[in-house]
Amino acid sequence: MTGTRVWRKHFHSGWSQEWGPATSKGGEEEEEEDAELTLSHSHHEQRRWAGAAKTAREAGAEMSCRHRVLGYPPRPQLAEGLFKYSPDNVPGADGDIDPTEITFPGCSCLTSSCVVHVCSCLCRGENYNSLCLRPTGKEEEYARPVFECNALCQCGESCQNRVVQRGLQFRLEVFKTEKKGWGLRTLEFIAKGRFVCEYAGEVLGFNEARRRIQAQTSKDSNYIIVVREHLHSGQVMETFVDPTYIGNIGRFLNHSCEPNLFMVPVRVDSMVPKLALFAATDISPGEELSYDYSGRFHNLPVTSREHKSSEEDNGLRKPCYCGSPTCASFLPWDSSLFSTSDTGSRSSP
Repeated sequence: MTGTRVWRKHFHSGWSQEWGPATSKGGEEEEEEDAELTLSHSHHEQRRWAGAAKTAREAGAEMSCRHRVLGYPPRPQLAEGLFKYSPDNVPGADGDIDPTEITFPGCSCLTSSCVVHVCSCLCRGENYNSLCLRPTGKEEEYARPVFECNALCQCGESCQNRVVQRGLQFRLEVFKTEKKGWGLRTLEFIAKGRFVCEYAGEVLGFNEARRRIQAQTSKDSNYIIVVREHLHSGQVMETFVDPTYIGNIGRFLNHSCEPNLFMVPVRVDSMVPKLALFAATDISPGEELSYDYSGRFHNLPVTSREHKSSEEDNGLRKPCYCGSPTCASFLPWDSSLFSTSDTGSRSSP
């Protein structure tokens, strides 16, 4: 990707963040038989699973969520059909963006763990403290971008600046909720600030994301998430991730108006971010995991771009069953991808 280093400097100047699904996600609506799925495995094992899935696809085989591969439990059968598990983002069918491409230069730190202000990846300060995400200071107008050490860095795998790329570290369980379809809960304690999971899937360009959204009917579940990052320069970068058919456990997360997770775009090998979900508070075993689909929770004040619902939009929106005292009654809504005209400037990673 041309201009990578220049972009990286611009992002370090600061930004705010806004994200939300193009419309309500299907996790609130799915009606399937009761099933549970426990996930607890290292990132190395996740990559073995992804490798097996890739091999099967190249051989022309379809890997269903009902199959057992490498000892993994069967995936719940979803209303949409086959679901292929991948711990990482994959290129979308349009081929516009390759999230597996390595375009960032690596640091030259010859230590097991990088040092703040010495490592080029930590030029704006540390990202993590004891595996917990460093909170944004109250005096900061923009959230500080997070860049982890990458595949070309000389530091060791135990570097403190390698967190999201390590994948799942907690035992999580997919389960059937009473009203919200599938949900995701933790089976062990998670401390505030810890990385929980990624929202991974196909990374799409704008045109393909809009095509998929406009092809949906009112009965279809939507999993496409739109992440808008507002740069200090005024530019807006958009990332579209769709885990409908290829994705990870993040697709089972439900919305809550008072969530216990918040999303942060984390970059490792390129400008294509990993949509990482961190604990907003201490989370107890058995507690359902959720985040705010609109992105307002745990985010700095953003933009005049926020969509205000009309009565017509409310007729298309789906009810929220989060049960919180501050529940907004409807799932967050963003109609921008339903527009047939492409107005304004947009930028992809």
